[in-house]
Amino acid sequence: MNEVVQSKGIVIFSGGSAANSLVDVFTSLTETKKCSLSYVIPISDNGGSSSELIRVFGGPGIGDVRSRLVRLIPENADGDDGQDVHKAAIKAFFNHRLSNDKQKARLEWLDIVEARDELWTNISTSRKELIRSFLNFLNLEIVKRIRPSSAFNFSTASIGNLFLTGARIFTGSFESAIYLLSTICSVPAQISVLPAINTNHTHHISAGLSNGLTIVGQNAISHPSIPTSLPESTLSLSHETYAHDSIEDANLPGSLPSLRKPNIAFSKTDEEDLPARIERIWYINPYGQEIRPPANPKVLEALDAAHTVIYSIGSLYTSIVPSLILRDVGATLASPRIRHKILILNSTNDRETGPSSNPYTAVDFVAAIARAAAESRGLDKAPEPEEYKMYVTHVIHLEGPGTPNVEKARLADLGIETVRLYGRTGEGKGLRYDEKALLQALEVIVGKRDGRRDWNRRNTEA
Repeated sequence: MNEVVQSKGIVIFSGGSAANSLVDVFTSLTETKKCSLSYVIPISDNGGSSSELIRVFGGPGIGDVRSRLVRLIPENADGDDGQDVHKAAIKAFFNHRLSNDKQKARLEWLDIVEARDELWTNISTSRKELIRSFLNFLNLEIVKRIRPSSAFNFSTASIGNLFLTGARIFTGSFESAIYLLSTICSVPAQISVLPAINTNHTHHISAGLSNGLTIVGQNAISHPSIPTSLPESTLSLSHETYAHDSIEDANLPGSLPSLRKPNIAFSKTDEEDLPARIERIWYINPYGQEIRPPANPKVLEALDAAHTVIYSIGSLYTSIVPSLILRDVGATLASPRIRHKILILNSTNDRETGPSSNPYTAVDFVAAIARAAAESRGLDKAPEPEEYKMYVTHVIHLEGPGTPNVEKARLADLGIETVRLYGRTGEGKGLRYDEKALLQALEVIVGKRDGRRDWNRRNTEA
């Protein structure tokens, strides 16, 4: 985009895969408003192949950051080579996962670092050798860390995650690693991908349920897995901790065993209910003690310069809330300088917004966001309902089978506007947002379109 970008911008709070489906909408909104766009991404994910990177190297959960950067590769803007085939090759390369067979994955990895794999086809020599230098650096670090009790498991590893890890370790800076991948992916200059915490350390979260149970680690909160709540028996916890302490890896001695599991497998489709509603999310150190980390200063700068904040679709308590509870985020969100604070409501309730016998309504979603922001501010009590509009001014939602109930009159009483959209049947269960209708709704709210005169009545309804 060659036009001058306004100082005011748009900030999107999101996780990875779900919000990726709306990236084109947000990019189009930015272009019509001629402003900057910042994605705030949490770094607390400890599932899948990320758990093995964290176990061996420490550092933040980087999968969602990598996913967003690769999704932002432009489809209609030439890179250095001037051909779309090169951009497609870069996208396929960084999204590629190695075999789930441990030995096959290791051999595939060696073919990649030695430039024999066909994934390199159509990637320019300049980019190929730059990428390969960081992968070879990481390979050396992996070899150096091999111990009789511990070796890196390449199964299902994401090449993009391996690259980001190598770049982070080489430069000593997560921010620099993101800049490097962003440059290779030709991400437009007006778009930033900001980790919620700019760190070289691992940050985990815990969830407190209404029945008193505490669940440790993002993966255990978000997806069905072996229970990882704190054991009732101190003896069993000590025994398991002792067993893990005999393994040489990046974990500190005495760290919670539930945070040290390698290659945590999970399912995004077969979800089972949590035993009770989530009441609170907080960050913990490796020993399970609560901590209050600061937000990435660049996140606060983006919020200070924003006219619009959007809470995107995705997992409420593991994609949105971990960014909101960080120090100083809530106070900045509460500022009246940010005119529009828009919640795009999920089309279905999931494991985090159940159980199915008592699913979240739109008011519950808004209340959770307000509680997280108040927590960030260090307030001793949850905000009163009339304070919710400090953090959410609009709710965009779908209506149909399986969608969360939206109490329009109740939200109106709280000073929160609702916009109903007609969705499309998505793959699997539930509806999905129509991109054109969602863009129209966002343009109306932020002021590009002239109120209801520009409103497509077939796609939207207040």
